[in-house]
Amino acid sequence: MAAEPVQPTQATTAPAESGSGGLPQFDTAQWPGQMVWMLIVFGILFALFAKVFVPKVGGVIADREDRIAGDIGAARKIKEEADALAAAAAAEVALARASAQKLAIDAKTKARAEAAQREALEEAKIAETLAKSEAILATARESAMGHVRGIAEDTAGVIISKLTGVAATADEVKSASAGA
Repeated sequence: MAAEPVQPTQATTAPAESGSGGLPQFDTAQWPGQMVWMLIVFGILFALFAKVFVPKVGGVIADREDRIAGDIGAARKIKEEADALAAAAAAEVALARASAQKLAIDAKTKARAEAAQREALEEAKIAETLAKSEAILATARESAMGHVRGIAEDTAGVIISKLTGVAATADEVKSASAGA
């Protein structure tokens, strides 16, 4: 059995014959009108973009670039000022450090000089006390030596009287000790 071809019905052929239905973009009969409207809309959009939107966006971009350039310039200026202040602060710190070192050296020198002066004063006092002590000692030594002669004479007189049984006179003992 062979299949019979299907006959188109009026329902399927009617839209194609009348030209209605389907997509109008693909209907070549309507293309000239669509082209005109497309050119009109394109022209209006082009004019709007050229005269309104692009200049506004360009102005905003230019303002933004100017503001950014100004901010960068201000930041550079502030950085230069901060660098100058930092250099001045570093110079002040170095000056203060040098001043403090000079004060410390001066204080050490002054303390050493005062210590040397006090040491010299104490040494002078010690030397004076030592000289007085030596003078007192010399006087005491001379006094003791003077008494030693008297004690020696008395002792010699006692020894002579004990050994010989006769007491020697003071003049005899003095003359004998003077010769010794």
